[in-house]
Amino acid sequence: MTARLPDQYFADVYAASPDPWRLAERWYEQRKYAITTAMLPRPRYRHAFEPGCSVGVLTELLAARCDAVTATDVAPAALDAARERLERAGLADGVEFAGRSLDDDWPTGVDLVVVSEVAYYLSAATFREVLDRECPRLGTGATLVAAHWRHPVADYPMTGDEVHELIADTADLHRLGRYRDDDVVIEVFVTGTAVSVATETGVPGAV
Repeated sequence: MTARLPDQYFADVYAASPDPWRLAERWYEQRKYAITTAMLPRPRYRHAFEPGCSVGVLTELLAARCDAVTATDVAPAALDAARERLERAGLADGVEFAGRSLDDDWPTGVDLVVVSEVAYYLSAATFREVLDRECPRLGTGATLVAAHWRHPVADYPMTGDEVHELIADTADLHRLGRYRDDDVVIEVFVTGTAVSVATETGVPGAV
């Protein structure tokens, strides 16, 4: 099996439709993004990394919560659409777009990594290598949030559940929260010690 789906696969997908997964219009996607961002344990982050940003719907939400966002994709058409979306929202100044894949080197100095609907495009072996290479470079207290479709897709090397099993098995990543239904699994991990939001923020009664 190859390391990941080829770039041409995504070029063809975006040639057929400017928003092939209807990320900007489906209630399913709006709800998923709302859950994903609501599960973030901190109200604001310095620098988020979003590989596989597609047309920038989630990127826009992250830009409102982060001082800076590095958003990447292998499809130039997706990056163009994402850039235009952020410009319309007045948030483009805080976002850097780049043509890169999840298995390329991650940017340095990030305190939030958002792996949303992208890791199952890699083989299990490749994703394992990426996690083992990149997660130790994250600082203590960094957040990694992952969200993936749970239904099998014939073209994809992994299922969403397999992706999350690999993440959960990563050294020094600790699960802080989880949401799962028949369609999607969304999990939040932190480096270092996992402390609940209530405990971290001093809510009375939290242990």
